[in-house]
This record gives sequence, C-alpha cells and structure tokens, in this order.
Amino acid sequence: MSKTYIPKDYKPALSLYETQKAIGLLKRVFEDNLCNNLNLTRVSAPLFVDPKTGLNDNLSGIERPVAFDIKETGKNGEVVHSLAKWKRLALHRYNFKPGEGICTDMNAIRRDEVMDNLHSIYVDQWDWEKIIPDGKRTLDYLKETVSLIVQSICITQEELQRKFPALIPTLSSEISFITSQELEDLYPNKTPKEREDAYLKKHKTAFIMQIGDILKSGQKHDDRAPDYDDWQLNGDIMFYCDTLQCAFEISSMGIRVDSKAMDEQLKKANADDRRSLPFHKLLLEDKLPLTIGGGIGQSRLSLILLKKAHIGEVQASIWDDETKEICEKNNITLL
Repeated sequence: MSKTYIPKDYKPALSLYETQKAIGLLKRVFEDNLCNNLNLTRVSAPLFVDPKTGLNDNLSGIERPVAFDIKETGKNGEVVHSLAKWKRLALHRYNFKPGEGICTDMNAIRRDEVMDNLHSIYVDQWDWEKIIPDGKRTLDYLKETVSLIVQSICITQEELQRKFPALIPTLSSEISFITSQELEDLYPNKTPKEREDAYLKKHKTAFIMQIGDILKSGQKHDDRAPDYDDWQLNGDIMFYCDTLQCAFEISSMGIRVDSKAMDEQLKKANADDRRSLPFHKLLLEDKLPLTIGGGIGQSRLSLILLKKAHIGEVQASIWDDETKEICEKNNITLL
C-alpha cells in the first residue's frame, strides 16, 4: 500500500526546468568524484540476465523478478534487481587488479517494491565494485571507503549550491559509525526504522554496520542476501533528510563474502540450493577476487540534494492513483 508524506508548507527549491538541469549536473559531478576517489572505471552493464547463472540479486528472497521469454533462444531472461554479483564476476573476467574497480549505471524494475516518498518500482543507481588491495579485507578499509563516498556526496552538494544558490548545503561529512546491535542496545523498544530515525536526527550522517544477521532480540535489523555482502563487514550509508524529517538511506554496501562467509551465510539463510549455481561455485572454490562494492541511489541522491519531497519529482515511473492525487494537491510534480 502506497503512503505519501507531505512536508508542511512544502515548496520546491527549483523549478521543473531547473530540476532537470540540476539532475544532469549532479550525476556528472558525483560520478566523476566517485570514480576518482575510489579508482573506478566506467563499464557497460546488463539490464537483464539468465536466471540459471545465479547472477541476479535475490534481495530479501521474496521479491519476484520481472521475467520474460526470448523468442530467438527459447530461454528466459530476468530484469536485474541489482548487479551485486555480476560486478564481481566482471572484475574477474576483465582482469582488473587489486585496488582497481568498476562503476556502471544500474537500472532495475522491482515490481514488489512499496510506493512512497523514497521508494519506486523503478530503481536507478551507480553500482560499483572494487578489488580489495592485499591485506585490506578489514573493517578499517570499509570505513575508509565509506568516508570517500560521503566526501564525494558533499563535494557534489557544494557544486550544486554554486550553480543553484537555493540549494543550501545541509549534509554533514562527519560520519558516526555504529553496528546494528549497538543501535538495538540504544533503542531496544523501537523498531529498526524508528532506531534509524532517532539516531540520525542526532548524528546527521551515519554508517550502520553489520546488517543481515540475527540480533540479540532474535530479529534482524534488515534483510540482506546471503551471497554477496559479508554480514559482519557491510552497512548502510545514511543521512538525516530535513525535508522529510527522517533517516535517509543513500547506499547499501560492504565487503563481499569470501568462501568462508558465503558458506556460513548460505546455511543460516537456508539457501544451500544456490551452491550449485555457476557464480556460487566459482566463489566457494576461491576463484573470484575479494571485493568491496555497493549501490548508490541516483534518484535518492537527487531527491535529498535537490531538497525534493518525493522520488517521483526526480525520476519518471508509474504511480498509483492515490499518490498522483495527493501529489497534485500539494505542489509535488511527478515526472
């Protein structure tokens, strides 16, 4: 069920024309800074994959991919949910070296996604992946990488403000690092979303770590697929969104599973059936490079930096009638 929050006295900081200009500038500036800071090379990426390869992202395991039959081959294709596993295989196939990585535009359809201010069935993000330098599969390296991404975002924020003075910078480059268990310990009587809101309202920028495993309460902070992120070395980059008055996830990322972590996580997730898939076999046999990677939402970043109230103001998608009616009444123009 869709749900739209309307900020009090909301008025867009930019006109529709200025919004389109700003999105173009944002994407160029951010991608250049991200690639320079993380030593990434832009590559082409698939919109769909063969489901038998095991390359599609299973997300939490219950979302239905968009599938279609291919007349010429007699086989099926699946529109990607994300490129988490494809990128790692690409680094292996393209012979990238330790310390080098790739960045690409990822476009996905998530047909089972909720529709609200932050969520759409259309997902666009910068998907990136990098081979970890020798001896750097560590928490410190993860934190260093997070800091470089936040730095790239804050530089983009400053560039936008120079071109569009109405976009007053509000995002902080000072990052608070906290685990999901520490967050639960701080707010034991709140839901995971309520914990994020409370913590980000105080700290403004945070990296919430170790997502996917069971907490002391017997619950998860959030679901994560067992076959790409190492649940002990991953997390979400989050900001506090002044416009929407809530915690705002801009990126899910992490150091990827090695064979040991995948073996353990497949067991915990009751997903041992995936072991026979081509990607999983390569990884369990230690034939793929050790990597770090993630996705950074393009529409998400546009929403928060351009001070919009709804993701439909910065991307073209399909919305239910109730959302369209509410937005039309409240000065929110859906593209």
